[in-house]
Amino acid sequence: MAALALLTLLLIAAAVLLLQAASAASKAATAADLAALAAADVARGLSAGDPCSVAGSVAQRQGAALRDCSIGATGAGTAEIRVSVPVEGLLPDAVGAARAGPPP
Repeated sequence: MAALALLTLLLIAAAVLLLQAASAASKAATAADLAALAAADVARGLSAGDPCSVAGSVAQRQGAALRDCSIGATGAGTAEIRVSVPVEGLLPDAVGAARAGPPP
């Protein structure tokens, strides 16, 4: 009986960790998308500022940290962004990546 209770607790703990990781991954993907869109707007001249600084600010407001920011050639207006979101527990940070640019 004790073994069954222990197994149940372990399964619940694993499920909680999995849900935390999934939530952080979703948050990272959303933050990367928003940061890439904002950076691309700045790169295209639709907004003022430095594209990577704007991307970092947007990511931070979403609870993420900017890991990498790459802006395409002048006038192209493309941005590639990587962000990370911490996952509570022993799991590594969730990473999200996105690319945005002008419409085709």
